[in-house]
Amino acid sequence: MKYETVIGLEIHAELNTNAKLFTWTENRFGGEPNTRIDPITLGMPGVLPVLNKKAVDYTILAGLAMECAIQPYSKFDRKHYFYPDLPKGYQISQYDLPIAKNGMVEYELNGETRSCRIRRIHLEEDAGKLIHAEGGANVSWVDYNRSCVPLIEIVGEPDLRSSDEAVAYWRAVKEILEYAEVSDCNMEEGSFRCDANISLRPVGSKTLGSRAELKNMNSFKFVQTALEYEIRRQTRILDGGGTVDQETRLFDPAKGTTRAMRSKEEASDYRYFPEPDLVPLVIDDSWVEDARGLLPELPRARRKRLEDEYGVNAQTAKALTAEKAFADYYEKTAKTCGDPTGAANWVQGDLIGMLRAENRSIHDSPVKPEQLGALIKMINDGSISGRMAKEALDEMMKTGKPAQQVVQERGFIQVSDESAIDEWARQVIEENPDAAEKIRAGNDRAIGFLVGQMMKLSRGKANPKLANAALRKALED
Repeated sequence: MKYETVIGLEIHAELNTNAKLFTWTENRFGGEPNTRIDPITLGMPGVLPVLNKKAVDYTILAGLAMECAIQPYSKFDRKHYFYPDLPKGYQISQYDLPIAKNGMVEYELNGETRSCRIRRIHLEEDAGKLIHAEGGANVSWVDYNRSCVPLIEIVGEPDLRSSDEAVAYWRAVKEILEYAEVSDCNMEEGSFRCDANISLRPVGSKTLGSRAELKNMNSFKFVQTALEYEIRRQTRILDGGGTVDQETRLFDPAKGTTRAMRSKEEASDYRYFPEPDLVPLVIDDSWVEDARGLLPELPRARRKRLEDEYGVNAQTAKALTAEKAFADYYEKTAKTCGDPTGAANWVQGDLIGMLRAENRSIHDSPVKPEQLGALIKMINDGSISGRMAKEALDEMMKTGKPAQQVVQERGFIQVSDESAIDEWARQVIEENPDAAEKIRAGNDRAIGFLVGQMMKLSRGKANPKLANAALRKALED
């Protein structure tokens, strides 16, 4: 390859506070347009912002989770730009003195652990949302419900060298924020999105090329597609002897392409100056230590513990810990049934499949982990078969009834009485002499057919292990 790709992400995450950043108005997604607003949100004359302490707590927590140094002194600034989604004509943000600096996030790609440095994490208010008319009509509306929602911006260093790396790193940041419970990272609602800066330079060069900034993407797929398109576009320009313009570009998901939006702004274009209505923010050691005490077990540490404590492999541990709620569900299930491997199989397989079929998440599963654990325990002690368990789980999902109740009501108790199983084995052999002769002649595959006939004869209640053993014994007699 002639060129090396250089990518840096600016990740935006709305915080899970009850109120907005500088006012008492509720911080919640949705609602009728322009109903979650107030004079401070709109910047009416004579009003003063009041900082939400919980938003600072969450910013400190996010910084600690990403190994940042929390700054003892920071301040807020006014970032000026004129656009309809900004009611005041400026955004209250942080410029030269952010809350957190110099962090690092590790992520995994192709079985290898890599890392991306964090330059800064700063706290700011979100903007409103523009809604454009469809069908080519030259009309737009603005909803200010999102204005003044607390938002952290995580500015990564340009350490990423491919679209795959960018997505893997962004996923790792999402996991960390979800585990720390500072943001719900709901991409569909726009509470987790990113801008991607990308440039190309000759292989071996240390000088950064002119970069394009891809704005406001809220999908892993969109980021990957947009970056790959930009690599091709910039490669064509450089191969043709041209120069890549430094500009802001928008991604078109329908076409899978990017288009120029405006020339890239520099800090001077925003005319930053200190916010005169907010005093500087002083964060002492006790405040930082209080936040540190709230740090949960983070995703990478939890994966390692699941491998060591539960004996699951690395791939399974990664899948189980992708979401905190998913990992919590798994651990409760495993502790209930005492079978970590069985719990992993059922949680990752049948349970998630049924939830997805009903468009449900693990958060609102009708089957609680203790109920699934009880079901797995019944399989392991021979009370029910795996097939019965699948039917029982389906019934539990529909009704919310516990495993024991469903098994009793549906008559799913597995027969382990050896005399009954021996009688079924004798009957099946008599009714299927050809299959019996094949097994006696060395064709061991036919045993599966006879076991199936036994399950049919017993209406699925015969213990499969005992059935197999009884058939083999009867065939030897």
